[in-house]
Amino acid sequence: MEGRATPLPPRSALPGETQLGWIGAGVMGRSMAARLLDSGFSLTLFSRTRATAEDLLHRGAVWADSPAAVAAASDVVFTMVGHPEDVREVLLGPRGVLAALRPGGIVVDHTTSAPGLAEEVYEIALDCGVWSLDAPVSGGDKGAREGTLTVMVGGDEPPQQALAECFRATAGTVVACGRPGSGQRTKLVNQIAIASGMIGICEALLFAHRAGLDIETTLRAITPGAAGSWSLTNLAPRIVRGDFAPGFMVEHFVKDMRLALEECRRMRIALPGLGLAESLYARLLEQGQGRLGTQALVLALATLAQHPWPEPPRAQVSPTAPPAGK
Repeated sequence: MEGRATPLPPRSALPGETQLGWIGAGVMGRSMAARLLDSGFSLTLFSRTRATAEDLLHRGAVWADSPAAVAAASDVVFTMVGHPEDVREVLLGPRGVLAALRPGGIVVDHTTSAPGLAEEVYEIALDCGVWSLDAPVSGGDKGAREGTLTVMVGGDEPPQQALAECFRATAGTVVACGRPGSGQRTKLVNQIAIASGMIGICEALLFAHRAGLDIETTLRAITPGAAGSWSLTNLAPRIVRGDFAPGFMVEHFVKDMRLALEECRRMRIALPGLGLAESLYARLLEQGQGRLGTQALVLALATLAQHPWPEPPRAQVSPTAPPAGK
């Protein structure tokens, strides 16, 4: 921030004292906001569809009619929406957060979004006298419900310290990743690592099924060893049960992979594994299965393998959960 004014020092966010704002009540955001309410924080809330927020309103959150209205009532505003264009609208739009958040306030974007947009938001927030953090998360729906998410934070240290109690409510691990945009770039590293790994998990299950192995026994055999991973532990059992409801939706994972591929083009680096994963997940989008969980990759791979995966119950193939951030 050389040559520019520093925002007013942020005050520590404390239950019963600090007014929090939350924008986005999708699969992840709804659970994270609920944990803040359960920790004693007051919460003003906006979501594109009010119906997705009804359970939070019943628990004591206060509805606002726009992101700007959330900001006007809040000291700190968290956003967890779907796509970079949504981030731009709710933060930088004419009825967005930065149009109304008071100087010294903090905005925290938990959306997985474009690193360049995070840098742009930081600069505009600075001109408004506001602190800005890009803070995407990892850990899926289970981590959001249980408060065990990993938060990858880009931005200045003072607001990170001020939000210690908020992060304690929603996260198990908070990692300071560096300058603005670094949280988003770190999250893209996370998604790149997951993308190719999901191909391996789904192909392994298809092989086991075709070989006539008992799949639950096979998972017990391989999960504790070198093949073990978060996805194998948490998502492979869902595949076995035919449960393709989201945790994390295919359409959002494809968005993340495409953000990573955009960064690859900018940095002039080729990642063929990432490109393959994006093309395989894109098949699910083409088949109208973008609202399934990422474990549904097994369905696309089963088609290519000419070995159909056992048909799951229809109620689990067509989840009713709203998309993240909507």
